[in-house]
Amino acid sequence: MKSHEYFRPKLFSLLKTYTKEKFVADLMAGIIVGIVALPLAIAFGIASGVSPEKGLITAIIGGFLVSFLGGSNVQIGGPTGAFIVIVYSIIQNYGLEGLAIATVIAGLILVLMGCFRLGTIIKYIPYPIVIGFTSGIALTIFTTQIKDLFGLTMTEVPADFIPKWIAYVRAFDTVNWLSLAVGVISILLIVFTPRISKKIPGSLVAIIVMTVAVYILKEIFGISGIETIGDRFSNISSEVPEPQPLHIDMNTINQLLSPAFTIAVLGAIESLLSATVADGVTGDQHDSNTELIGQGIANIVVPFFGGIPVTGAIARTMTNINNGGRTPVAGIIHAVVLLLIFLFLMPLIKLVPMSCLAGVLIIVSYNMSGWRTVRSLLKTPKSDIAVLLITFTLTVIFNLTIAIEIGLLLAVLLFLRRVSENVHVSVLKDQLDIAQGTESTQHETLNIAKGVEVYEIDGPFFFGVATKFDELMHTMREKPLVRIIRMRKVPFIDSTGLHNLQILVEASHREKIHVILSGVNPGVHETIKRAQVNTIIGDEYIFDHITKAVAAANRLAEELSAERKTRR
Repeated sequence: MKSHEYFRPKLFSLLKTYTKEKFVADLMAGIIVGIVALPLAIAFGIASGVSPEKGLITAIIGGFLVSFLGGSNVQIGGPTGAFIVIVYSIIQNYGLEGLAIATVIAGLILVLMGCFRLGTIIKYIPYPIVIGFTSGIALTIFTTQIKDLFGLTMTEVPADFIPKWIAYVRAFDTVNWLSLAVGVISILLIVFTPRISKKIPGSLVAIIVMTVAVYILKEIFGISGIETIGDRFSNISSEVPEPQPLHIDMNTINQLLSPAFTIAVLGAIESLLSATVADGVTGDQHDSNTELIGQGIANIVVPFFGGIPVTGAIARTMTNINNGGRTPVAGIIHAVVLLLIFLFLMPLIKLVPMSCLAGVLIIVSYNMSGWRTVRSLLKTPKSDIAVLLITFTLTVIFNLTIAIEIGLLLAVLLFLRRVSENVHVSVLKDQLDIAQGTESTQHETLNIAKGVEVYEIDGPFFFGVATKFDELMHTMREKPLVRIIRMRKVPFIDSTGLHNLQILVEASHREKIHVILSGVNPGVHETIKRAQVNTIIGDEYIFDHITKAVAAANRLAEELSAERKTRR
């Protein structure tokens, strides 16, 4: 398979018809998205456990590569709230270099997923699992911001959810009321700004207003005690970092493979969900496999510059669309805007209050929570509710790695259960209506000779159905002379189905029962040939239509019946 068949960045195809009008629209959208992305990149970086410039570097390099190499016209890439929990956990356990290595491995996994065309499969992860992840992450993000919002004095904040809240309660007598006021006013500004103007991002208004207010309180009125970014991160650099080598060995890979897999799967889910939502608004169609490869390359490159994981950001992507962005050029401009801010305005970033950033992230967590969606899902079947609650609980109480792994396992089990429930095996004797089970109104009845049984499989012949089929065979009291296995509605057969089919044929032959296959489609026929099961059955007993199969079975049954009478 040629690489261009599954890697077709949207930018290169769209540039062929690019116009000045499109550039003007992309320019305006890119500038606005860059401004919106600024406070979020800083906040996500700090909340993830790295310095604020690392969040900006991620948005600049990652955002550029996602737009340059991705499979969506309007996707905006960068750091997102979904990764805060897993990134913070990796840094705590493996350090910054461990995070960089895990992100590179995750990038390689994403590239492989795109090359193996797994993009479409990722989109079919059950909705309750996706909502369980995102709502659980939202609650976790909210929890991580309590210390900064209330200005609590704590020597150490526990990593786990329940111990963290216990520590907060114990430290609640150290509340800094000024910090709390800054945080609450910031939240109010973010909430009410859209009522005045939807063009100006509320988070940026909150950061500018509260930074100026805290600066005035400190410099003019001598009021201190409100922690700023500069107080916590004194060595913030405005120089573009040089790429740093990573020391990777097999022992490190083995340790970090699990969290890297979590980053890759979470990134794939969030990116493709964002691209799908964007398609619904713009009417475009993204290329999911190219998008995964683009995201993967971004995650391979960014860690060498000290960045954190990159993914598609739904809020920034929608901001891009709502402001007229329609090609990846808007995403590239957004990255350039952030680069200019990084180079010339970083000293001002030090003045931003930590409690203001906490307010920004609390609004982010509220928007992520999707509580209305959760409420509607609680009215769905009990199995979906159970999956939602299990995924949510695992994300909050344990960690995202366990939640992702068990969530994917639940997705597979739910899929197998539902497919198995929709696959039926029926037994027919005496007569068979060819039109039954089809839309045809021309009924033709075939007479089935005595000693012939027809077993019809309706659905894929995979391992779950193979067992069901095998059990049905053993419940039949009378042994027939010929068994017809009608496979007109079998789209595929897996290795377990082939194995069970082979055992059935061999066991039938030992009991002097002939087996005939009917309605075998070309794909299934080819699979049976490759497994050489056709040599056991006999090519002359594999038919493409039930009429031929019944005719052959009736003749065979008459011959066998005559032979038995002669022997007597």
